[in-house]
Amino acid sequence: MAQDSGIKRFENFFEGFMFWSRWVQAPLYTGLTIGAFLYLVKFFQELYHTFQQTTSLHETEMMLRILGLVDISMVMNLVVMVTIGGYSIFTSRIDVDSHEDKPLWLEDLDAGQLKIKLATSLASISGVQLLKTFIDYREAEQKAGAEGIIIEIVIHMVFIISALLLAQTEKITHSYKHGHAAAVKFGDEEH
Repeated sequence: MAQDSGIKRFENFFEGFMFWSRWVQAPLYTGLTIGAFLYLVKFFQELYHTFQQTTSLHETEMMLRILGLVDISMVMNLVVMVTIGGYSIFTSRIDVDSHEDKPLWLEDLDAGQLKIKLATSLASISGVQLLKTFIDYREAEQKAGAEGIIIEIVIHMVFIISALLLAQTEKITHSYKHGHAAAVKFGDEEH
């Protein structure tokens, strides 16, 4: 009997330790937040250079610079999603339910939905990169060649297909869970 209680105490300790280990991720999210601030500096540096050269920039070059700023903001959105979403799903729930500024994407967020949001964000970032390539096609062709542009298109398509497959998988998984729960509930009502 004493052996059983010793094993149970060890099991409880081990399970508590495993549960606590989720906090190992917290420094990673802190590092990503610091990285976001560094990227913010880069954004304003690019904005400042664009502002300085506004009158001398050709329209195409100005468009590319603005798309570069859009690209930085989309990467920043990705970092925020990974940081806040990952922390709240895998480390500790962030209590912002009553906060008026709570982002809508945090509503009922789970790991599957976070993966879909990340995949669609990557596809969007890839799309901006592809748009930059097509705006200045001649320069892109000189730098990377036609093969390089085709590779960009293929990578973009892989991101889109990945996002669609993740979304479909999540839809199937959720419909199975809800369908199974409804079948169990319906079966309970019959007895």
